[in-house]
Amino acid sequence: MPIACEGCRDGSEFAFPFSMAFQPIVDVAKGMIFAHEALVRGPAGEGAFTVLSSVTDSNRYAFDQQCRVRAIEMASALRLSDDPTASLSINFMPNAVYEPKACIRLTLEAAERTSFPLERIIFEFTETEKLDAKHLLNILQTYKDIGFRTAIDDFGAGYAGLVLLAQFQPDIAKLDMALIRGIDTDPVRRSIVRSTLAMLRDLNVVPVCEGVETEGELQALRDLGVDLIQGYHIARPAFAALAKPV
Repeated sequence: MPIACEGCRDGSEFAFPFSMAFQPIVDVAKGMIFAHEALVRGPAGEGAFTVLSSVTDSNRYAFDQQCRVRAIEMASALRLSDDPTASLSINFMPNAVYEPKACIRLTLEAAERTSFPLERIIFEFTETEKLDAKHLLNILQTYKDIGFRTAIDDFGAGYAGLVLLAQFQPDIAKLDMALIRGIDTDPVRRSIVRSTLAMLRDLNVVPVCEGVETEGELQALRDLGVDLIQGYHIARPAFAALAKPV
C-alpha cells in the first residue's frame, strides 16, 4: 500500500504515455452538447486497450490520478470551458481511491489551475466490477459534497444496479448499450428501457442512452422521451479534439 499511495500522491508510478479522445453526449431535444466524455487513448490515438493493458495493481492508483488531470488539462486546452452549457465527463476507478478527500487533491489542483468549474465535471464509474458498497458510497457522497456530479456508466449490466440506487441517487445513469442495441425492432428491450426510464425519472436521475448507432435506435429512444444521446450515430470520439455531432 505505501508504494501505491506514493503513486497516488504524484502520479509518477504510471510511466506509460497516453492521451485522450472526446465523445459528446448530445441533448437532441435542444440541439446542443450536454457533455464531452474523456476516453483514454494511446499517444498517437491507439485504442484504449494499448494503455489499459499496462495498468496493474501497483500502478492503477497513479493511472487513475493521471487520467483525471489529463482529461481536465486537455479539455481546458480545447476550450471546453468556453461553452457554458457543456460539461466534462471523466471515468474513474473506485478501487483506485483509498480515501476520497485525499485522492481528489490532484484533481482539484488541475481544475483550479485551468479555471475549470467543479460543477461542470462529471465523474462516471462503471458497475460492471464488484465493489465495496460502503467505500463506493463514501466516494460518491464526497464528490457530491465537493460539487462534482456523478454518473453510473453501463447501468443495467453490472453488480450494483437497483441496490445502489436504493442507497444513493447519482445525477446521471447511462443505460448500457446492450439494452439499446436494436431497440427499434425489439419490443422486449423497449419495455425494459421504458420501465427503467420511468424509475430513473421518479428518482430524479437523468437518463443517458449510450451506444446509439442507427437512426432507428435514435427515433425509438426519442419516442420514449430520451433527450440525452451518445453513440456513433451522433458522433464518434475525436482524438485530442472535441467532436462535433453529425
